[in-house]
Order: sequence, then structure tokens, then C-alpha cells
Amino acid sequence: MEKVLFIDCCIRRQKSRTKQAADYLLEKIEKSGKYEIESLCLMDEPLQYLSGDFFQQRERLLLEDRRDHRRFDYAHQFAWADIIVIAAPFWDLGFPALLKCYIENVSVDGITFYADAEGCHGMSQGRHLIFVTTRGGYYENTPLEMGSRYLEALAVFFGIDEYSCFFAEGLDIEGNDPAKLMRQLYAQIDKINCEL
Repeated sequence: MEKVLFIDCCIRRQKSRTKQAADYLLEKIEKSGKYEIESLCLMDEPLQYLSGDFFQQRERLLLEDRRDHRRFDYAHQFAWADIIVIAAPFWDLGFPALLKCYIENVSVDGITFYADAEGCHGMSQGRHLIFVTTRGGYYENTPLEMGSRYLEALAVFFGIDEYSCFFAEGLDIEGNDPAKLMRQLYAQIDKINCEL
């Protein structure tokens, strides 16, 4: 059975439209009976930014080749997932800083990627990264949308072959019907192949 890692960065939790869409996707995945889902709620994790002593400890551990240290658990968990689902709202042209903090902690040379004379190469066994997001305005296919584009590039960096983004946008535009826009997002999700 393949492993799905669900990374929840929906700061508003159950009130979040992004979380509601992610739950809809996860329910579809679970109903297929082909995947084991592991959830990681970033709001409940003791994540730290890479600075000061925390950064220096990381540098020492990597120099000593101690990648089995518990502080690299997030990176190992990410690297071993077959499918990664990330849910985060569109904030400040991207996504909440908490997700970037998590990404810093999983970007570990020798676990999720490695570097040699030819450059960096992905090491993750994941084959599909799925991003679920909602946006208040209209940003798709504009230079201002940097959340999905960043995660798509990250998938390439980590060696993940496939990337998908499920989104609803225009949710906060006056005159729009948010419920209708969310139904359109659910319809996008309904079209995915359960083989993912």
C-alpha cells in the first residue's frame, strides 16, 4: 500500500476553505482503499526557522553525517512518501511562512536531495506532489502567483515526477458566489484518477 503524506498548513483549520477542499480530496483518496494516509498538521508541530544555534546544530550534524538524528525526521518522512498533498491558503502572493519553515526543515542534503559536481539532484521517492489552495482574488497565470509555481519547482528539485494544483480563486471578489466556486474546485478534484 502506498503512503500519502498530508501536510496541513491551513492556519484557520476547519474554517479554512482550503482545508475543506483538502479534506474532500483526502476522502476521495481514502475511499480508493489503495493508500495509507499520514497527516502532519504544521500548526501543531514544534517547527523552528534555520537560525542561530538551531542552524549551527544542523550544520554540525550534516558534517558528521548524522542524518539519523531526530531533527531530520521531517525530511525522512517527506522523502519516503509516495504522494505528498500540501494544503495551504494563498497568502502574500504565496503561502503562509509556516509552510516555508517546514520546507526549510525537509530540504536536507543527503535525504531529499544531494549535490555533486554537476549540481543538485532529487532523492525523494515521491512520484506526485499535489497542492490544494484557495485564493481571494484572481492570480492564476500571472507573475503574482508564486505559491504553486514555487512548489512545482520544489517538486522538480526533490525529484518528484508529477505535480498538480487544485485551486479555487476569486472567492473574495464582490459579486462572486464562493459556494459555486468551491463546487467547481470539488468538480476538479472529482476528475482525478484514483491511481494518482
